[in-house]
Amino acid sequence: MSVDTRPNVAGAVETIASHLHPVPSYDLTDHPVPHGREEVWRFTPLRRLRGLLEAEGTGAQLRTELTVPDGVQRSEITGEEARALGGHAPGDRIAAMAAQHAGGAVLFDVPANMEIDEPLILDLSGDSVESLVHDHFVFRIGHHARARIVLRHRGSATYAALIQVIVGDGADISFVSIADWADDAVHTGQTSFTVGRDAHVRSVAVSLGGDLVRIAETTEYAGPGGAIDQYGLYFADAGQHIEHRLFVDHNAPHTRSNVDYRGALQGKGAHTVWVGDVLIRKVAEGIETYESNKNLLLTDGCKADSVPNLEIETGEIEGAGHASTTGRFDDEQLFYLRSRGIDEAEARRLVVHGFFADIIRRIGVPEVEERLLEAIEEELAAHVGVPENTEPLINDTQKDS
Repeated sequence: MSVDTRPNVAGAVETIASHLHPVPSYDLTDHPVPHGREEVWRFTPLRRLRGLLEAEGTGAQLRTELTVPDGVQRSEITGEEARALGGHAPGDRIAAMAAQHAGGAVLFDVPANMEIDEPLILDLSGDSVESLVHDHFVFRIGHHARARIVLRHRGSATYAALIQVIVGDGADISFVSIADWADDAVHTGQTSFTVGRDAHVRSVAVSLGGDLVRIAETTEYAGPGGAIDQYGLYFADAGQHIEHRLFVDHNAPHTRSNVDYRGALQGKGAHTVWVGDVLIRKVAEGIETYESNKNLLLTDGCKADSVPNLEIETGEIEGAGHASTTGRFDDEQLFYLRSRGIDEAEARRLVVHGFFADIIRRIGVPEVEERLLEAIEEELAAHVGVPENTEPLINDTQKDS
């Protein structure tokens, strides 16, 4: 069991004992090598992490293509400088290893009051799983700024990253992270959000490829009134392990969080894990939170673990709840569609697209949305015989403005 002694937004120290969220720290000695019996590691096949828990850094890097809008500043900083910015520290050994072996950090600065029309796109790709790659990125969003950020991961790699998003007061951002790897890739790490007073964050996490994907996503608040909406989409094929672990720390009053993650699985040995933990501290009066996870099993031989948790230390809240569902195709939906002359393969395609459509349309970057629709078509074609050149099902009128 760990003891969390982080200060709340008022500066007072609260002691929280929990198996679910270890104390964040950059010090590797605070994150011993796990044995697989620990609560935060019990679902992860440690043997498939290819040395990310023990090995030293190699200095290897992924190929990087950047689209940086005018006004956004990019700079390389030291690890010490990155820590001084105040982002959430690593919550597990892999994230701490990423911070230690990245050789510093890359900082992207969005100035205060700037409204950016074009997305900041960071496209990362690799050619081999032989070398370990560690990255540390910091995105600092100024007060009352508006921005969209997209991270795309492709190709083959054994990869760990610490990503810290520090959102200023009154800012509004969308943050999209896509793991669209080749089948042999391993992708691990932590993405953390520090949400300023009255700021709003929309996060979309997508995992489609890779042998193993394990991402932890944490949220904390730097003042009252902050809000985050976290959306996720994952699609696991035979033998793939995809794991998303979320921790929302309501450490300030009148904050809000909403989580909606959806996954589909097909093929023998496909395994997904979703763990959603929300901590409502004593100081967090008047907050509102809800988390939902839905999983759709497309074939036999799949396994979906879904674990929602609520830790509540005050009853003075607006609302808190969670929901989790795992099941097969809705027979009534399939019957309805087939009764109108739609064959089974196309009917299944329509159901899956409807399942994912509400997540994809929240991305807000048309070219990214189109690529994800194409990727889902490719996944479906592998098992239900859907033609790969089928037209996407989301049109412009369905997208958020």
